[in-house]
Amino acid sequence: MHREPAVSHTTGTILMVIVTIILFAIIAAILLSMPSLQYSFTPIPAIFTITLIESTDEITKQLNYDSRVIIMHTGTATYQNNNLKALFFKNGIQVNANIETMNGHDFISTSHTGVQWMGGMGCSGATWIPGEMTCIDLQDRTFRPDDVVRLDIIDISKDKVISRNFYRM
Repeated sequence: MHREPAVSHTTGTILMVIVTIILFAIIAAILLSMPSLQYSFTPIPAIFTITLIESTDEITKQLNYDSRVIIMHTGTATYQNNNLKALFFKNGIQVNANIETMNGHDFISTSHTGVQWMGGMGCSGATWIPGEMTCIDLQDRTFRPDDVVRLDIIDISKDKVISRNFYRM
């Protein structure tokens, strides 16, 4: 006596395809709902751009790698300086410069390691409006020729990098 299987190969194949499609749909829905994946592919705009890094002494004009960074607001929105903080990177490595606020008045009372002073219209009030510039005088010899400098401006109220700019010395 010869026995035949009760289920055909065609039915098994169809069931496997249906199960695979359902699993794919579930995994895709989970991955697309993750916020970190939604935003990881969005480029960070250069709202605040480095226009110049000065390497000479303000008075003698002698080369001393002074590392004064001129930043211009090239965006279109106005930002609250108290909500902004700056991070500098040199050749991909974070620089030891603590800038917890871009409000010049509040900056004075903060611990600003690696920064000598900050000034300009951009940091002079509560807001930084488009077209205004700020100068940050970092510790001498922070930046040298051929360095690639990166500036990240972070909105601390959202804990998010809102501007990223690169500048080659």
